[in-house]
Amino acid sequence: MEQRLRIAIIGGGPAGLMAADTLAPHSEVDLYEHGRNIGRKLLVAGQGGFNLTNQAEGEELLKHYSPTGFLDEALSTFSPNELRAWLAELGIETYIGTSGRVFPVKGIKPIDVLECIRLRLVQRGVRMHTEHAFTSFNAEGRVVVENNEALVDLEVDHVIFALGGASWPVTGSTGIWPVLFNGIGIDALPFRASNCGVEIAWPSSFIQAHEGKPLKNVRFAAGKLGAWGEATITRHGLEGNAIYPVVPALRDGETVLHADLKPDSTMQRLLERIGNKAAKHFGEAVGMNRAQLALVKAFTPKEVFATPHRFAEAIKDLCLPVSGLRPVGEAISTVGGIPVGALNADFSFKAHPHFSAIGEMVDWDAPTGGFLLQGCFAMGRHAALGILSKHGNHAEP
Repeated sequence: MEQRLRIAIIGGGPAGLMAADTLAPHSEVDLYEHGRNIGRKLLVAGQGGFNLTNQAEGEELLKHYSPTGFLDEALSTFSPNELRAWLAELGIETYIGTSGRVFPVKGIKPIDVLECIRLRLVQRGVRMHTEHAFTSFNAEGRVVVENNEALVDLEVDHVIFALGGASWPVTGSTGIWPVLFNGIGIDALPFRASNCGVEIAWPSSFIQAHEGKPLKNVRFAAGKLGAWGEATITRHGLEGNAIYPVVPALRDGETVLHADLKPDSTMQRLLERIGNKAAKHFGEAVGMNRAQLALVKAFTPKEVFATPHRFAEAIKDLCLPVSGLRPVGEAISTVGGIPVGALNADFSFKAHPHFSAIGEMVDWDAPTGGFLLQGCFAMGRHAALGILSKHGNHAEP
């Protein structure tokens, strides 16, 4: 009988779990997680609405990921439709919600999804080792994990690293592992925040009156990026689904956030609605709430309220000075980590083909809305299939 591959997966997040599921029918799989439980980031991801993926397919899906082309093959092989089918196999039915986001049907909680995945892996023979932390590479280049001060060298055919980035450190993604890769010639990039709040120096009177209030149906833009949705006024600035997609431009040097407070109305339509009304009624005429009106007052000169045309211009392009981004620890996701140039197309290391890196520990980016989880699941599947293919196993998982 042909000897089965021995695979170690370091990290029990979405990417690692998918890799384990794909490999288990054809390999001996050991999954090592330094926390007490697997999938903690999956649970945290569900706190704000558990969108597992997005209905986008083809080019519409691929355009949400950067760098361009890096995840194309993985996402084409394991698209949102394939992920939904896989979830259905586990007993997790899904539906398409607003803005194309895909959720579990009512009554299915994040902990239920995680338990279904865990049971599937157990049934497939995956051995899970919690409270086992990756600590080093030994003199022979093998991976070393530690449990209760006992060190274990992993003598396996292949190791998949799914160590996470530096977002939500409470889940175990502490981002402390890059230094360990320096010893084998892999220079990780510094972690930077993505899908995070932006910092704006609010006038004290404005934030005292409007902290926590939502800005609904607005559009924000920075550089060449833009997004339409909602944002929340925070003590530090703004956050929300209309902010996160433009963060890459701000991270790369843009310092002004352009706000369109009435994106569904043209300048002409706004002027028609204002008509001959007195200046004090401009905001009411176009349907602005108190927070929106206060926002315009805080960042424009008084003269803007003197004529309908200047007022309408301010509504359509309100310039907000951004002083920075919220810290990495507060971010929904991060960029940085393993450079994409260090990896082959199947996410194995060019310099160490018996190692692979998947998930947020690799330097790729995507907005919220299901795209982050989809990317991690697809990477796990693609890396696992690449390993099986290299070893002559072309069976479908």
